[in-house]
Amino acid sequence: MIINTPQVASSASVSRLMLHVGYALAPGTLAYVWLFGISVLIQILLACITAVVTESLVLLLRKRPVFKTLADGSALLTAVLLALAIPSIAPWWIIVLGTAFAILFGKQIYGGIGYNPFNPAMLGYVMLLISFPLEMTRWPAAISLLEQVPTFQTSFDVIFNAGLGIDTISGATPLDTIKTQLRAGMDIPATLISPKFGELFGSLSGVGWEIVNLGFLLGGLYLLITRRIAWQIPLAMLGAITVLSSAFYLIDSSQYATPLIHLFGGASMLGAFFIATDPVSAATTPRGRIYYGIGIGIICFVIRTWGNYPEGLAFAVLLMNMAAPTIDHYTRPRVFGQGN
Repeated sequence: MIINTPQVASSASVSRLMLHVGYALAPGTLAYVWLFGISVLIQILLACITAVVTESLVLLLRKRPVFKTLADGSALLTAVLLALAIPSIAPWWIIVLGTAFAILFGKQIYGGIGYNPFNPAMLGYVMLLISFPLEMTRWPAAISLLEQVPTFQTSFDVIFNAGLGIDTISGATPLDTIKTQLRAGMDIPATLISPKFGELFGSLSGVGWEIVNLGFLLGGLYLLITRRIAWQIPLAMLGAITVLSSAFYLIDSSQYATPLIHLFGGASMLGAFFIATDPVSAATTPRGRIYYGIGIGIICFVIRTWGNYPEGLAFAVLLMNMAAPTIDHYTRPRVFGQGN
């Protein structure tokens, strides 16, 4: 995003930025709820409560102002992003543990907003993915693919009652389905038209997921138009994914997914506009943002294609977080009147 680190001017400016990011998240989030069920909102609520409680306790221990710090909205934004990144049918303790970890070890341990070197939401996500792979790979199926629309009680039972009824509403993401079938010896064209898996894929990437990603794309464009974020990181990241996926798809369309599946079947839009553009942990120079975004796109594609995980965004962001200070150092604009 446009604000450089760690010079955050005031809590008021941060809170306004977080508010606009919240507005931008609304289209994708509402589409997520509409297409996959109320469990999404339950996870967001749990995450927000955990974030507020965790940050309040840490601030009290540090003898720092609680209400002024909470008012900037950064903890709530971290909570919402993490809730949107995990499976919405994961058990309640997953989001509670992940959010608490993100706030404590991703933000407050470094001194709070403006000083954390890593994206807190992605740090919490990676911790959960490595520690609890089973719970983090059970995704909801689109409501249109289910025989019966899940009620609030069904979603509540799945989240709070040890996964009761989870088999009736669970599914797989498009990227996960493709990777699983490739490992089983089935190529991508056969997967897309198979009776068992063909119904999972829509006109762009996957039933439900393509609409959710279009919602996040719409919100991202709002942030760009209102200049809440800079254009370099989203364009560079999505461009790198598009170029790489197009090249490999042209080489062998049976083993490599189309660019549309990469762009609209995973977390590309959420990551490009809302996660990679974190004003604290991302590169800050104009040229550095381009290198930073390209790096995320390359690493994300490599993990998706050849790694053990179907989605590589979180790992890509954290790895480039580590590289951001070096990128900024070597891409600093030359001061007027001084030599190289």
